[in-house]
Amino acid sequence: MVLDVAALRERLKRQAAQAFAVYGDDRIGGEPADITPASVLVPIVTHATGLTVLFTQRTTHLKAHAGQVSFPGGRAEPGDATPEFTALRESQEEIGLPPERVEILARLPDYITRTGYRVTPVIGLLEPPLDLAPDPREVQEVFEVPLAFLLDPANHRRQTRELNGRVVGFYEIQYEQAHTIWGATAGMVVNLYRRLSVDAPPGG
Repeated sequence: MVLDVAALRERLKRQAAQAFAVYGDDRIGGEPADITPASVLVPIVTHATGLTVLFTQRTTHLKAHAGQVSFPGGRAEPGDATPEFTALRESQEEIGLPPERVEILARLPDYITRTGYRVTPVIGLLEPPLDLAPDPREVQEVFEVPLAFLLDPANHRRQTRELNGRVVGFYEIQYEQAHTIWGATAGMVVNLYRRLSVDAPPGG
């Protein structure tokens, strides 16, 4: 699926198909009482050659999610007024992205992680050139993936692994040889596809 900025805006105006969204890790339902609110930015970059999505790869020494590919973001602080504020604040802290450089377009459905977070993905539009300053304590690399690649359902693979004595399922998206997008981040990409695709299957 190849979209330009105009088509992206138009499709995001449509009512979201919440019932068809990937709700959480391994399609878990319900929400524990001690859930922690968080937010991430889904940064879409408007290159003249086509739209891309920006990701970060976390450093390998972090206690949680070391080395994983993710969107910039994190847990909400008590003073954060909205999920959009959280996403922009965290993005500035992690990759040096000024909030005024981001045009907020829409939210994706909340995603519940197995580790106890309710994550609100916020879609934002970024116009290059980008002058980012990733925090080396948290971010090992910032890279971009063509939006068309991410919106191709052939690249959304279901995988399983054993975790705490049970087999769990998750989405995985392999981009070239260097980057494996999986887990919550891949689930949010699938939700982006379902939000933007007119032909997205209800259970696919």
